Amino acid sequence: MYKIQVGISACLLGQEVRFDGGHKRSSFCEQELGAHFDYHPVCPEMAIGLGSPRAAIRLVRRQGEIRAEASNGSFDVTDKLIAFSEQKARQLDFISGYILCAKSPSCGMERVRIYAGTADGGNNGGSAKEGVGLFAQALMAANPLLPVEEDGRLCDPVLRENFVLRVFAYHDWQQLCARGLSAAALIEFHSRYKYLVLSHATTHYRALGKLLAHVGKANLQEVAQRYIQGLMTALSVRATRRNHTNVLMHLQGYFKKVLTPAQKQELADTIDKYRTGILPLLVPLTLIRHYLREYPNSYLAAQVYLNPHPDTLKLRYGL
Repeated sequence: MYKIQVGISACLLGQEVRFDGGHKRSSFCEQELGAHFDYHPVCPEMAIGLGSPRAAIRLVRRQGEIRAEASNGSFDVTDKLIAFSEQKARQLDFISGYILCAKSPSCGMERVRIYAGTADGGNNGGSAKEGVGLFAQALMAANPLLPVEEDGRLCDPVLRENFVLRVFAYHDWQQLCARGLSAAALIEFHSRYKYLVLSHATTHYRALGKLLAHVGKANLQEVAQRYIQGLMTALSVRATRRNHTNVLMHLQGYFKKVLTPAQKQELADTIDKYRTGILPLLVPLTLIRHYLREYPNSYLAAQVYLNPHPDTLKLRYGL
């Protein structure tokens, strides 16, 4: 079975590469996501020749510059780490997502502790959680559209679902580009994503529609680049209960001529109970998919909104 290619901090897969000789295995990443993702593990610190165990690295601010130094002051690996990170980041243009190890001076996506360098050359001054790991920084700079998330944030059901959704969407886009872009293919792609985008950001929904309105008369590559930038930006916006309700009501309209009065009332009640927080999103979605099987509609069946990721991941249970 083909799996989506995803990068990951090696310690999250149980590899004993951390400074203390241990790991930070994530069962969710390894087992649940691992059933759908083919991982490409990276440990930047091991890759530049540091062993395990080793002296811990910390980010230190010296004269306005961020350095990567051993906590005991015995070495500085800034240049090696940056050189490796920039080279590796360029080589990872084929992946569809990346999961980073939180708080790491090499892999942390945000809020990495930065220490103040002291006058005597030490690194034990005050600190602030305001940094980005050097590898993570290079990765995101080289691949700005790439869905990236930290292991700790994946414990949040909303962030978890959003990250996986973006990985599947970005992979879908990469597959489209591999098959060959055309104006017709781009419009067909957008038609499948319309309701998913609407559930996240109404302004982006309108902007993407306007962008493609005259795609046949514009430079296709430029439009495609603007489109995928807009799509990934839209999907990174948190979908709200209000927006989901709006989409569900749109989908409800496709069945108004085929449902019985009792079925219409059941669907309307279910959507309203979701709107007021009584039911999770999965309940009205399940009912809509049930009616879709009974009353097929090819346009509705193609909507990514109904199946943005495998049901086995159970990502919409808590939304």
